[in-house]
Amino acid sequence: MLGRRVLSPWLMAALIAVSPVGVLAQEDPFGGAATETAVQTGTDGQSNTTNDESGSLLDEYGFDPADEFGGEDGEDFSQRDPWEGFNRAVFSFNDGADRYVLKPAAVSYRQITPIFMQYGVSNFFSNLGEVTNTLNGVLQGNWGQAGNDAGRLLINTTIGIGGLFDVAKHMGLEKGDGEDFGQTLAVWGVPSGPYLVLPLLGPSTLRDTPARVVDFYTNPLTYVDHTPTRYALKATDIVQSRASLLKAESLLQGDRYVLLRDAYLQRRDFLIVDGEVEVQDEAEAAEAIDQGEVEESSDY
Repeated sequence: MLGRRVLSPWLMAALIAVSPVGVLAQEDPFGGAATETAVQTGTDGQSNTTNDESGSLLDEYGFDPADEFGGEDGEDFSQRDPWEGFNRAVFSFNDGADRYVLKPAAVSYRQITPIFMQYGVSNFFSNLGEVTNTLNGVLQGNWGQAGNDAGRLLINTTIGIGGLFDVAKHMGLEKGDGEDFGQTLAVWGVPSGPYLVLPLLGPSTLRDTPARVVDFYTNPLTYVDHTPTRYALKATDIVQSRASLLKAESLLQGDRYVLLRDAYLQRRDFLIVDGEVEVQDEAEAAEAIDQGEVEESSDY
């Protein structure tokens, strides 16, 4: 019985112990866009975020949410959503649960939790995710990324005090975009199937839904033997993840269902190919234009 109650006190003690160092942090990682976003007003009367803000969002989320949520150009993702009626009903339920339960908890977490602890909690759960990242990197045959993620896990778990500090980043091991079994299935050639919104779990696809079961068993939190501690850790992970999206949420305007669907599918496509195909296509197109092989259309 004693051995089953060690993790929770140890975690709390570690968080408290690092407070003298953590106060050096100067920036709120989950700060709201209302207080941090620089705004410019154009001649059309619409406000637009500055390039600096776009850059900060790009650094924070790994992509520019403004581009993801724009939805005006690019692929028509509605073709991948044949179950839109069902998905909208589930989305409405999830949106209500988020509005009245999860978002207030995330806002309260951001307001009452010291900045250094927000960093520490985010780093802690991100470090646990390196286990899933490493395993899926191996399954995908991406040995370089798997080695990078395994190195981050080892260094941050030891020198970084259980992952509270991202020491590996300062040793040249940058954090990746993340890997999961849904991406692994895609690499193996399994088609994504229709878009699907899951109750409480949110956006997914027919391929990614069963893959979540595998991700559940590769999550170290699943093996925490003390039930109250396991639930407390998972709840904290959910709340801090929601808090990290508060800034990007301010960019949602219009049909939230369509915007989130398109953003999710575009982001998944990007993660599956690690952004390589899109970048190569743009480079090839630019080279072709320079060589006069392709004429630029006035429509773009």
